[in-house]
Amino acid sequence: MKLFNKLPLQLAIASTLATSATAIAVEQTADTTAQDIEVISVTGTRRSLRSIAESTVPVDLLTSRDLATSGQLEISQVLAAQLPSFNYPSATLADGTDHAKPAVLRGLAPDHTLVLINGKRRHSGALLNLGGTVGRGSTAVDLNNIPTSAIKRVEILRDGAAAQYGSDAIAGVINIVLKDADEGGSVSYTYGQYDSQMAGSAQLKETIVDSQGKLGFVKGDERRVNDGITRIASANAGFSLSKNGFINISIETRNNEPTNRSGIDEREQYNRDENGALDPKELTFDRYNHRFGKADVEDIALFYNLGYDFNDDLSFYSFASYSNRKGNSGGFYRRAKDNRNVPSVYPDGFLPNIDTDVDDYSFAIGLNGISNDWTWDISTNYGRNDFSLGVSNSINTSMGTNSPTEFDNGALVYEQFLINLDASNSFDLGLPDDVFVTIGTEYRHENYQIKAGELASYLTVLDAQGVPVAAGGAQVLSGFSPDSATDKSRHNIALFAEFDTYLTENWNAVLAGRFEDYSDFGSTFTAKLASRYSITPALSLRGAISSGFRAPSLAQTSYKSVSTVFEDGVPREVGLFPSNEPAAKALGAKDLDAEESVNMTAGFIFTQGNFNFTLDAYRIDINDRIVLSENLEGPAVEAILQQAGELNTQSVRYFTNAIDSRTQGVDIVATYLLGLANYGDLRLSAAVNFNDTEVTHVKDNPPELEALGDGYQYFARREISRFEKGTPADKWNLSATWDYENIQTTLRVTRYGEVVDASSDADGDERLKAKWLTDIEVAYRPTEQWKLALGANNLFDQYPQDTVNNVGYSDFNQIFTYSGFTPYSLDGRFVYANVTFNF
Repeated sequence: MKLFNKLPLQLAIASTLATSATAIAVEQTADTTAQDIEVISVTGTRRSLRSIAESTVPVDLLTSRDLATSGQLEISQVLAAQLPSFNYPSATLADGTDHAKPAVLRGLAPDHTLVLINGKRRHSGALLNLGGTVGRGSTAVDLNNIPTSAIKRVEILRDGAAAQYGSDAIAGVINIVLKDADEGGSVSYTYGQYDSQMAGSAQLKETIVDSQGKLGFVKGDERRVNDGITRIASANAGFSLSKNGFINISIETRNNEPTNRSGIDEREQYNRDENGALDPKELTFDRYNHRFGKADVEDIALFYNLGYDFNDDLSFYSFASYSNRKGNSGGFYRRAKDNRNVPSVYPDGFLPNIDTDVDDYSFAIGLNGISNDWTWDISTNYGRNDFSLGVSNSINTSMGTNSPTEFDNGALVYEQFLINLDASNSFDLGLPDDVFVTIGTEYRHENYQIKAGELASYLTVLDAQGVPVAAGGAQVLSGFSPDSATDKSRHNIALFAEFDTYLTENWNAVLAGRFEDYSDFGSTFTAKLASRYSITPALSLRGAISSGFRAPSLAQTSYKSVSTVFEDGVPREVGLFPSNEPAAKALGAKDLDAEESVNMTAGFIFTQGNFNFTLDAYRIDINDRIVLSENLEGPAVEAILQQAGELNTQSVRYFTNAIDSRTQGVDIVATYLLGLANYGDLRLSAAVNFNDTEVTHVKDNPPELEALGDGYQYFARREISRFEKGTPADKWNLSATWDYENIQTTLRVTRYGEVVDASSDADGDERLKAKWLTDIEVAYRPTEQWKLALGANNLFDQYPQDTVNNVGYSDFNQIFTYSGFTPYSLDGRFVYANVTFNF
């Protein structure tokens, strides 16, 4: 038998220093039987031929069948719907984050989860999330660049794994395995839209003027909306390469029209006349003037996965991807009377739009084989994310009527290049089992760039005294100036070793260690010990303890941006500076260091026939977490900035290792396959995550800030609360899939626990109560080739409580009816139909 056939994943996923071959699995098909439920997977160790039940750490596995029946539109939504420890918050009105939303595992930061493709480290996105959302201050892998049509399965390791896979694997690892069939394929088309009634948001029927000359509003029932039409077309096909290899190709296009869940803008839009009377246009103005919801996004993605056996001992593999995303979302509406408006250009005000054009590339190539009993792998891969930003339907107010209304704001670019080598062998050391040994090395090079935009996107016109005449730069998002442009690189080299054996017939142990040396912040060593003990064939105990780290991202060490912001009509220059810049150092910034973690997990596995139950408790302590500081401003700050050479900047923020945190929780997963005799099979699943994060320590203000007296705090209550309460305290996923003849019905119920949208003081906090959401899909197969499906996500049209009457909110709580910290979609019920043809 050819080597590729003997080790299908070990070759297709060739192991690397950070990311070795991690799993060998059999693919579930549409006619899965009870015997096929236990799929072989070993994301938690480099030793092959392990089942999930034999893993020393908790691993979730989603097959292509799970993805196909989820009814979700993107891989991030699929994972959030099926994994209780995975969350995908509804970021909106958050600049580029609207187009590339970050996801989180176990309530930690998006960049605490390592993502692999076929066992290889996936490159991060270039976007730095700077809005007030979950994941603020992080860069993250854009999972939604990966089409579900290309995915064979997804393996989720819920445990710290930096000692095995390198930086970022503090919360866990997501390994996406691409399809590798050498024949057949499918073509699929999905059409859907939102059909919803906005709870707590009334429909405006008429605008009137009351007896006191003030605006009044006649409101009806809750607003009914039908929008967000979504069209997804995908195709996948496998082809043999002679008798010794395969190439599997997938393509997917997504067209997601925008949604709008904004409320009524009850503010006066126009200046009153000289007699103090309202402008008559107030009565006819469209009060739904914002866009609060999903962005308008068009995606196309192309993937291939290839493998070829030269002989029994040598194989070649490669996989690559290209994707492009064009996005458009709205910002805050500029009223006609707003001092940021130019009335002669926009007499009725304007809604500035943020436009993105994101190109994403990756390519991997490698060889693996067997020499003198050593299984070895050598490979290289490259990834690039190019995130171009623009603004339309806007203006540079300081330029007046000479301003363009569309702007090129520049671009963010991240590149990653890796070379890796590892080798594995087994040795008889007199133990009940051979010791499986893996050693390896990896070189990684990273580059981060900020490319300047056109002049008008960042220009601020000054008067004769050097004072801004009005707001400068493109309204809603200023472009990057040449002063912000950067091109920074770094590299690191790593060495690792792993040992896996059975100390007794029933006691398995894994020991791993990893040394990494970075060119910009130094070296680190991490280690992991994991073990599993079988009490009976049905019951096993397992646990692990490991140290971990996360290197500061290049974006966090090199991002720089200065923009003009008007507050109460007064222009202010607000800057985000790298921690090594004089302006940041003058206010106490220190060079960033790596985050360090200790991860402990303990649990048990019980398997009896078709019933499987696992419980795993965990604790993750992270020291020196990298966070974005508060905006530091005031006369004393301005004086310091002037001495540091920033003559026009009034407000500064920077990244800093400011806090320590502790995350504790429990994951419980139960599955059962029930045969119903003549009525088919019923697959039942229940999973729950209880999670609590506490900021255990906030470092003292640096001396430079402390000397300024009270009122200066570089990390304050609001951001602390977002860390602790910004993701659900608990999440439940319950599902049932009934297969009867040629009909399949899937019912899924998800409970999202309480979330807090924090304010600067407790009175302004918004508590989002727990909610149950229900999804359903019914699929019919008239023939072996065709499948027709109808479904609804959020069947009962659930929304978080509205913010209209919430204490502490301004007029905007009428407009933004729901909180962007809501852990599920803010758009209500989504109904869809799908047709799939298999060949």
